[in-house]
Amino acid sequence: MRSVTVPAGNAFTLAACAEMIYLDKPFMERVEAIAARGLGVEIWGWTAKDLQALAARRADGARIMSMTGYIEGDLTTSEGIARLLETAEQSLAAAETLECPVLNFHGTGLGEGGIPVVANAHPTPGDWLRAAETCARLARLGAREGRVFTLENLNTALDHPGCPFATAADALALVRAVDSPHLRLNLDLYHAQIGEGNLIELCRQALPWIGELQVADVPGRAQPGTGEINYRAIVTALADMGYHGNIGMEAFAWGATDADEPGSTAASEGALDQFITTFTVGGPA
Repeated sequence: MRSVTVPAGNAFTLAACAEMIYLDKPFMERVEAIAARGLGVEIWGWTAKDLQALAARRADGARIMSMTGYIEGDLTTSEGIARLLETAEQSLAAAETLECPVLNFHGTGLGEGGIPVVANAHPTPGDWLRAAETCARLARLGAREGRVFTLENLNTALDHPGCPFATAADALALVRAVDSPHLRLNLDLYHAQIGEGNLIELCRQALPWIGELQVADVPGRAQPGTGEINYRAIVTALADMGYHGNIGMEAFAWGATDADEPGSTAASEGALDQFITTFTVGGPA
C-alpha cells in the first residue's frame, strides 16, 4: 500500500521527531525515511550527531526543522544561566551547520528519565524576573543569528515532576513578557492535555506567540489518533484561526496490531500515515 505523504498546499508544515520512531533503523536512515514522506525532521540533542552528514542530507530534501537549543543549564540560578547561555551559543553554531531555524529549550535541563536537573515547582517572584531576563538574552542571541528559540511547556504530573515554568500558561507568560519574534512558545499539546486541557482555547490564546506545535496523544504519548485528544477538531480550529506554522509529531509509534513492535519500521510507517492524514486540511493526502 502506498505511504501517505504531505500534500502540496497543506495549511501547515509537518515534521516528525527522529528520536522516537523508526527505532530499528540507524539514525541517518530514520531521517531519510521521515524526509521521504515530505516531512521536516526534528531532533533532540545535537552533540552526539554527525552534523556534517545531517547537513549533507539537505540536498536530498531532509530539512532539520527543530533541535534542542542548549546542552545544560537553567533559567534562574547564576551557574545555570551562565551554562545555558554558553551552550546556547554552541547550539547556534550547530544550527548554522544544519540550517535549522528553531532551537528548543526548557525551564531547566532534563536528566535521566526527564527528571529536572534543577527542580523548582514553585518559582519565586525573583525567579520569574531572572527567567524573563534569561529568555530575553536568548532572544537577543537568536536575533543576532537569525534563529528562533522556543520555550516548551512540559507536564509535571507524569513526565517532568518539579520542572519550573512548565505549564503552557507559565511558558506563555515568559514569552509574552519578552515579546520578541526570536523567542516563541513551543506549545506541546500532549503535555498541555495532561496538565491543563482546554486545548483549542489554549491554542487561541497563545496563537500570536506560537513558534511551533508539537503533538502526541494521551495516554501513552503515541501518535495522534491513539488516545483521548480529538485532533481533527483541533486541526479545524487551527485552520480557522489562521495558524500556518509547523506541527511536529513528537510521539512514539504504536502499531496497528500486536505484531507491530512499538517504534519499529512497520509501526512507524502506520503512525506517520495516521499523523499526516489527521493534520491534512481538506482531506487525506
